[in-house]
Amino acid sequence: QFELAESGGGFVQPGGSLTLSCAVSAASGFNSDKITIGWFRQAPGKEREGVSCDDTRDFTSWYEESVKGRFTFSRDIAQERVTLQMNDLKPEDTGLYFCAADLFATCWPRPSGDMAYWGEGTLVTVSS
Repeated sequence: QFELAESGGGFVQPGGSLTLSCAVSAASGFNSDKITIGWFRQAPGKEREGVSCDDTRDFTSWYEESVKGRFTFSRDIAQERVTLQMNDLKPEDTGLYFCAADLFATCWPRPSGDMAYWGEGTLVTVSS
């Protein structure tokens, strides 16, 4: 019922910035305005982890502790797109970044890796 497509990954030096975008396409009869959307990442040799999430149930987005103050989640309802602004990037931010969506999931206490819809990912490499 939803298709997601990430873009915006790339190579950046430590301290740099990237903006990831996730285009959300909803099938007829479905509304992407109220769905929960999360950003996840998987570093080489590590398990996938939640990075940020918004479930529209309150006015606060969830962030993984290591990205607080550096990453910002935003949702553009008109454009059916969410973005993840990533500033002051560190080598440990390197990984394959995914956006995911779910009609019923919540972001708290942390987003579930079992969301129903996933994009294919965009690679972020932070290195000097």
